[in-house]
Amino acid sequence: MILITPNLTSGQRNSYHRLAARGLVLLLLSASLTNCAGFDVGRLNPSTWFGDDEVNPPTELTKIDVEVTLKREWDSKIGNGQGKIFNLITPVIDGDRLFVASADGTVAAFSANDGTLLWRERLEDPITGGVGAGYGLVLLGTEAAEVVALDQDSGAILWAMAVSSEVLSAPKTNGDVVVVQTVDEKLVALEATTGEQRWTYETTLPALTLRGTSSPVFATGGKVLAGFSNGTLVAVDARDGVWSWEERVAVPEGQYDIDRVIDIDGQLLVDGSRVLASSYQGNLMALDVNTGRIVWGREASSFHGIERGFGNLYYVDDEGVITAVRDNSEDVVWENSDLKFRSVSAPRAVGNYIAVTDFEGYVHLLSQIDGRIVGRTRADSDGVRAAMMSGAGLLYVYGNSGKLSAYRPD
Repeated sequence: MILITPNLTSGQRNSYHRLAARGLVLLLLSASLTNCAGFDVGRLNPSTWFGDDEVNPPTELTKIDVEVTLKREWDSKIGNGQGKIFNLITPVIDGDRLFVASADGTVAAFSANDGTLLWRERLEDPITGGVGAGYGLVLLGTEAAEVVALDQDSGAILWAMAVSSEVLSAPKTNGDVVVVQTVDEKLVALEATTGEQRWTYETTLPALTLRGTSSPVFATGGKVLAGFSNGTLVAVDARDGVWSWEERVAVPEGQYDIDRVIDIDGQLLVDGSRVLASSYQGNLMALDVNTGRIVWGREASSFHGIERGFGNLYYVDDEGVITAVRDNSEDVVWENSDLKFRSVSAPRAVGNYIAVTDFEGYVHLLSQIDGRIVGRTRADSDGVRAAMMSGAGLLYVYGNSGKLSAYRPD
């Protein structure tokens, strides 16, 4: 299950979340909502958000033949994790350090190898977007519509700059500019050293969108790539924001606004001269970074990004079915529906395996060869929504409660 949000103010959006959980979605798509508190999605089964009855109940877990165990190397607690509204705050690795933040404003840096705490700071405003890191910066977006840059070595705030609306994804930097995507469909570039705005690119905002945005990425040729909720992937020049190309990953279809939701919310994957993107109720596509020409594609509905490994592309569709397709072909290598309707996370390759998490906080390891679930552990009883990170043979899992764990497949 996903959270679909009318394009309202932050307070109105919280009202929508609460009423949607009582099964009033169709009414609320045309209503103007104010003055209600949000509800705690972090502790609920997402398939119950739109009513008391589960239309698509999550598949029950069955016993597996364990072929690999996940050995916990270290763990730590960071604030209140994803908080009480639907956030997707994701840790990031830069070099040998891992940076993580929580909704209550806590930001921390750890040694990625052994979990040694390097520093911990607390921002005044709740965090909704992050974490980005690079060129000595740690980058975050706040509920107050600010982009904040911290020093990687000390955690000291270097600058904070207001943008046009809330930031729900990680800002990115190339050392010259910091680019951030806002929920009102703007791509904003700020000076990396001062936070001063350099340029803005904006596109059309649909009537309904998923709660979330993908993060922009830097690519060869000095380009910034960004996917928007109208189903378009756009390339602009990182220096001045000048448009380079635009291509549709999905085309809206259907009579009602809810049928026409085609957000690109999954993380873009730059692979040499290609960029891979996925869209909800749309397609998976690979496009040429320089020209925008479509070089591969297939129909699929996903609000997560695409992962690569063993010559395959891996994706999780909107029902939780995990699929491996042969890169640059239509050949399906395997499909796994054992986790259907369990709010499965974005896939992450670690060693010979593909890892995903679910709403109950389980980490599942699938064989990259045939898709069998070969390992499982529970990382956080509050569930896991954030995408996992991997590096140096470790898998980093950030649970909804704020528990950060590093596992080694063994």
